[in-house]
Amino acid sequence: MRPLLFLDVALFLGVAALVAGCQTDPSSVPTIDGQAYHFVTAWGVSGDGPAQLREPTGVAISGDTVFVSDAGNNRVQVFNRSGGSLYTIGGDSLHRPMHLETHAGRLYVPSYLTDRILIYSSSGGYLDGVGRSGAAPGTFDAPAAVAVMREGRLAVVDFYNHRVQIIRPDGRADLILGTGTAGSEPGQFSYPTDVAVLPDGGLVVADAYNHRIQAFDPSGVLRWVVPDDSAEASTDAGRFNVATAIAIGPDERVFVADFFNHRIQIFSGEGDFLSEFGTHGSGEGQFDRPADIAVDSEGLLYIADFGNDRIQVFEPAEN
Repeated sequence: MRPLLFLDVALFLGVAALVAGCQTDPSSVPTIDGQAYHFVTAWGVSGDGPAQLREPTGVAISGDTVFVSDAGNNRVQVFNRSGGSLYTIGGDSLHRPMHLETHAGRLYVPSYLTDRILIYSSSGGYLDGVGRSGAAPGTFDAPAAVAVMREGRLAVVDFYNHRVQIIRPDGRADLILGTGTAGSEPGQFSYPTDVAVLPDGGLVVADAYNHRIQAFDPSGVLRWVVPDDSAEASTDAGRFNVATAIAIGPDERVFVADFFNHRIQIFSGEGDFLSEFGTHGSGEGQFDRPADIAVDSEGLLYIADFGNDRIQVFEPAEN
């Protein structure tokens, strides 16, 4: 079995040792736009039974339904907005499901260990699959995330191939971002883990092990990189220690899960730092390696709290 570089805790501890003792108190960091977020609720406990989670890695919302990648249990669990268990997707078909996408009544699930994007109905029925193992265009080596673009094209984060592929519904590649090997120059990636679509069709990519995010226009031209002067881990505001997930809010704000800094950072659509929240821990509003974010139409945040085996929900505070 290939090492799970994105999720393997032992490997993460080796990275974390480089920045041990460097946690910051986000309350000491200025909030530029004044926006704060309040804890609403949380659900999930460790285990493999119904409504229990092991290493939740992805979260997506469709209407009143919340889909969670229960990666350690090789399944997707489906909840209502209050955390009530509805049903489970998985069994033998899923092998380490990752960051999820919902679109037009369909659920898109990257199956990390089988190099496929699996497509289900919103009720959990299997519909189709895209991809196979490899490094050629249209093939994957550990897909970590998928986002639906215009005309039904899919942006697929191809983790071990260090690239993002834009593929047609039939699986043929239209465009490839990245060189196919790890690099830290603008436009290159080192183990990317997530992608989100901007309203104009552009993309924002979590370039995880370069500790940054990168934005591209709809044709694949690089727009901006944050931070633009370093590929090193940092606890400073606007910088990351493994940027694992991206979500776009209804006002085009960019939300980033800052994995080893145990926080969520918020940026404008142009990449300007706005605010952050979260500290390390297991209490309400604390995180142990947040792995994914989903934003609903009202601006509520649903966060996969990987190390605490739970989902946390936050709402924007009134100014």
